[in-house]
Amino acid sequence: MKLEGKVAIVTGAASGFGRAIAELFVFEGARVILADINGAGVREVAASLGENTVAVTCDVAQKPDVDAIVRAATEAFGGLDIVVNNAGITHKNRPLLEVDEAEFDRIYAVNVKSIYLSTIAVVPQMEKRGAGTIINIASTAGVRPRPGLTWYNGSKGAVITLTKSLAVELAPKNIRVNAINPVMGETGLLTQFMGMADTPENRKKFVATIPMGRLSRPDDIANAALFLAEPASAFITGVALEVDGGRCV
Repeated sequence: MKLEGKVAIVTGAASGFGRAIAELFVFEGARVILADINGAGVREVAASLGENTVAVTCDVAQKPDVDAIVRAATEAFGGLDIVVNNAGITHKNRPLLEVDEAEFDRIYAVNVKSIYLSTIAVVPQMEKRGAGTIINIASTAGVRPRPGLTWYNGSKGAVITLTKSLAVELAPKNIRVNAINPVMGETGLLTQFMGMADTPENRKKFVATIPMGRLSRPDDIANAALFLAEPASAFITGVALEVDGGRCV
């Protein structure tokens, strides 16, 4: 098993990419803290995965909540090796002038401030282990932005830049930091990204922009996260891996 003996945190673990990542990590031998603002949902996932998981209800934009996730890892499993910052939100695809300040602030709190809070909380724990891996789920939106998602695009661009800067600064501590850039995916946020109903006809408009002819799926992102977490990628840091079927080519 590729993650035998490792302790991981996965945020946004109640559904979508986060759930798939958590499931694969457990399958590969990791003990995992599952964190999500949807408490009932994340408890259901933990129950399905068994004794090597702990569910924590968490708002990743709140410092006490983030600290509680890290505390859960150390108390339940004795330390921390891997963190996947997956939790994220968007605004509905629409003209930039229609997104109000409160919505903008919430997007940047969940998508960007969470990276700050997580880093401050987890790096000291990783230093105790002598190594660590941080994986940030960014987006192709931060590389090749779509119209109508301007403020979301900017938040994911920030995640990519933070990933690269963190990688350089934390490398001497043997802490690797990488990002994954999914293309639009089959998750609960799809209709917001599209800005319209999820019908076969509407999907075709977006799938047409992806050379491999389909949306991303949770297992695509989970497999990429596993690679970036496992020893096989030990010399990879500062990468923003595009899992996008060629969208950014």
